[in-house]
Amino acid sequence: MRQEQFVARYQAEWQALEHWLAQRGERPRQARRQAAPDGVDDADFPQRYRRLCQQLALARRRGYSPQLVARLQQLMQQGHTSLYRTPRPQWQRALAFLFADFPQLVRSQARSMWVAAALFVVPLVGSFALILWRPELIHLLMDNARIAEFERMYDPASPNLGRDSGTNWTMFGYYIMNNISIGLRTFAFGLIAGVGTVLVMLFNGVGIGSVAGHLQHIGHGDPFWRFVAGHGAFELTAIVIAGGAGLQLGMKLLAPGRQRRIDALVEGGVIGAKLCVGVAAMLLIAAFIEAFWSSIAAIPAWGKYSAAAVLWTTVFVWLWRGGRGAADAD
Repeated sequence: MRQEQFVARYQAEWQALEHWLAQRGERPRQARRQAAPDGVDDADFPQRYRRLCQQLALARRRGYSPQLVARLQQLMQQGHTSLYRTPRPQWQRALAFLFADFPQLVRSQARSMWVAAALFVVPLVGSFALILWRPELIHLLMDNARIAEFERMYDPASPNLGRDSGTNWTMFGYYIMNNISIGLRTFAFGLIAGVGTVLVMLFNGVGIGSVAGHLQHIGHGDPFWRFVAGHGAFELTAIVIAGGAGLQLGMKLLAPGRQRRIDALVEGGVIGAKLCVGVAAMLLIAAFIEAFWSSIAAIPAWGKYSAAAVLWTTVFVWLWRGGRGAADAD
């Protein structure tokens, strides 16, 4: 085959590869959102690269012009660099997930997240208002021992807010185990056709709202709000996200669409597992704030609420803007 025929046959492939490498070769993460150029898909690149190596070998064996061989050689070297690039360190991948991929994933499940938020917030506000209106109803929701425990924890005269005893490190470990287990259960109960997740969200909303209403009614509201204001930004938001993860899993079971039910469940499980990784990170941060900041009674209310405003703003901006304009995870 003459060189002119060789170039005419494979010119389109080379141009497509050059275009692909120009967009993805140097900055693969920044280009993931763009459509595959000239029909070259990311998954298709390894096969295209092997074809290029064969074409380079043919060009050398047939004695084609040095310019053509040099072009193919350069293209092959660029493709090799892109294909066999050293993976980023684990800590960089973890940061990329938390700051970009996780917020993107939360937004991609926006419908489930909004439903979970409603299932949590509406019962919380409703039970809070109901207990303020009819304080005696608190005894229908929890026993006297539990009520007395909350009253001791948020007694304005207590040196620590939100707990009777225990060192900061001890409570830090307790909060991690307790909160993360709640988050994981909230997601896992989505396997019960989503009903389990719905019940968990309703139960948590009613529980928190009724306790807040009772403490507000008896005059312990100030220490309670000063305690929950800070870590609540991460903790409550994480519980809602875990609920959204469970709801989308339940919907995969109930309405798999054109997929087989098992395939839909696997897809929902992967999405939920990734969301739970982010939820666990949020609950870890919440546990640290709860143990080392929220329990300090000496800090005045304005300091607690100012810090809480910063934390709530940070969480909302992170979930709203995180990963926008960046690429999907590798």
